[in-house]
Amino acid sequence: MHAADTGFMLLCATYVMLMTPALALFYGGLSRAKNVLATSMYSYTSLGVSTLLWAIIGYTLAFGQDCGGLIGNLSYLFLDGIEHGAAPMAENLPHTVFVAFQCMFCVLTVALISGSYVGRIRFSAMLLFSCLWVVCCYCPMAHWVWGGGWLAKLGAIDFAGGAVVHMASAAAALACAHALGPRKTRSAIQPSNLPATLLGGGLLWFGWFGFNAGSALASGSLAGHALLTTHLATAAGIVGWMVIEWRCIGKPTSLGVISGALAGLVAITPGAGYVSLASSLCIGFVGGMLCYGGVLLKQRLGYDDALDVVGIHGVGGTWGAIATGLFAVASVNQINGFFHGNALLLLWQGISVVATWGFVYGVSRLLLALVNHFIPLRVSVDAEYIGLDIAEHNERAYNLSRTVS
Repeated sequence: MHAADTGFMLLCATYVMLMTPALALFYGGLSRAKNVLATSMYSYTSLGVSTLLWAIIGYTLAFGQDCGGLIGNLSYLFLDGIEHGAAPMAENLPHTVFVAFQCMFCVLTVALISGSYVGRIRFSAMLLFSCLWVVCCYCPMAHWVWGGGWLAKLGAIDFAGGAVVHMASAAAALACAHALGPRKTRSAIQPSNLPATLLGGGLLWFGWFGFNAGSALASGSLAGHALLTTHLATAAGIVGWMVIEWRCIGKPTSLGVISGALAGLVAITPGAGYVSLASSLCIGFVGGMLCYGGVLLKQRLGYDDALDVVGIHGVGGTWGAIATGLFAVASVNQINGFFHGNALLLLWQGISVVATWGFVYGVSRLLLALVNHFIPLRVSVDAEYIGLDIAEHNERAYNLSRTVS
């Protein structure tokens, strides 16, 4: 075990933990005023529930000894035996540090899904679905890609979560949108607090440095490379989104700028430790433009993804995975992509995209149907109109009444 690597990864784990409260700010600010607290609660609830599931059974299913390329065994059930010794996937780190770092990824992924169903899901149904989803979707995906499962054996690569986090959360979000159906009021959501969204987005950008650089699992040159590609792609994503938004609606917007930043962050995540600095600029710029188009998909295809999880995380994560297959270069991390003579990597990346979307969407629909059998997924029409802050939690985010003395 290496002391410098351990210190670096402790810091990265805290950065990634910050991303979930940041997401609560980001999503909460985008929601209607009557749903701000309910929306924020989805992220904070994930910090509690997903962490407990990760400790009880999630980690062992994701990173236990491989069983047929599909899932890990139960050797780490209730985190048994991790207190001493190195991590199986990172011998330079204490096992506890690796578990904590990976836990934060699981927490964030579950929270990301919530952007699709804000304003219309029953809280108890959301809780049950989230618990089942961690075990049945997130853990298998993490094992397939990072735990020695079949996608890793095939040759697909995902540096920091393009498939495991972004495509998986987007596929689940699409399943939720289809299962729940549209909101009763389909008018465009007027964000209740754009400054909160901008602050949340800035904190997500900050935390993403731990997300991507930390995925090097060591405090060396690869971590530094991943940090810089992350920043460059994010900046390029802002410009890409702003260019197309300015052309399409005639004015750039603050929401567009932070959405472009998020698009660049998502797009570079799979390849942050595999592509060159110049390639990261291209990936981020194209990602910003593609995700702008992705947000418009819901109007054409008719699904109600309230806060554009599919448009940004789905489209951006898919583009990032394909772009990694195109731009990866061995001088960065020992593997070439299509543009450097290895067409097979592009094929493996394509297979990982299809497998992720197909598996997660299909299993998520089954889980939603199961939950709906026991707990109705949707709140009542009255609750939807009143707002879930009051109807589900008996709270109000903004007290606008004025006391007259």
